[in-house]
Amino acid sequence: MTAVTANAVMIETPEGVRFALPLAGAVARFLALLIDLAAISTITAAFDKIAPVVGWVSPDSMAALSVLGYFVITIGYGIVFEWMWHGQTLGKRVLSIKVMDANGLKLQASQIAVRNLMRAVDSLPGPYLVGGMAVLLTKRHQRLGDIVANTIVVQQRRPVLPDLLRLNLDDKFNSLTSVPHLAARLRQQITPELVELACQALLRRDKLAPDVKLEIFRLLADRFRALVKFPDEVTAALTDERYVRNALQIALTSAVTRKARVTR
Repeated sequence: MTAVTANAVMIETPEGVRFALPLAGAVARFLALLIDLAAISTITAAFDKIAPVVGWVSPDSMAALSVLGYFVITIGYGIVFEWMWHGQTLGKRVLSIKVMDANGLKLQASQIAVRNLMRAVDSLPGPYLVGGMAVLLTKRHQRLGDIVANTIVVQQRRPVLPDLLRLNLDDKFNSLTSVPHLAARLRQQITPELVELACQALLRRDKLAPDVKLEIFRLLADRFRALVKFPDEVTAALTDERYVRNALQIALTSAVTRKARVTR
């Protein structure tokens, strides 16, 4: 379920978790588009230098290859990067915006494909005139591709890392780290929104009623479990709260380590 308020969208997931995200505005999306178009132009220029190697077949075949190559690069660029980078292209990453499912569900490959294929319509009759008007006129700033694919583009918040001592992420053995490749995958899949929710739950755990606390940590643990499937022998003894602590420790310890390296 979603609700829109003053340039933000409130999303309630099927598990009952609510969070608000600021919608990406037309300016941020336009700047991201310019960066992506520059990247596409660079890739297309490289392709055009390679394409003539088949020119000995016939001029028509080279022309057809160029048209096909341009279509594949233009559409494929968005599909490939938004899938690999979880809703982001190069331009979106620079502008800190991302595509997500409008209902807060996991972004599907079919949604990414549909919204990028619809660029052909959004770009009519001039440079993204239809799409630009749709972004300005719709409540959730959606171009036609977003409407058809049921996606939105949101502004990623850059959460400030909380004090690890306040979170009480103790030094007990973290069983999730016993499977390094899965821990690394979990670290890649965790979103800033999920980290923020988990941090707030841990910071407020002592103020919650016991039944409410159990339910909140169950929902959060289910969200983490849905990202990466660890072997049963690794997670069998973990309570929901311990699972959340372990997953959060993987995310935040990595983030703090990277930050420390940068500041050296």
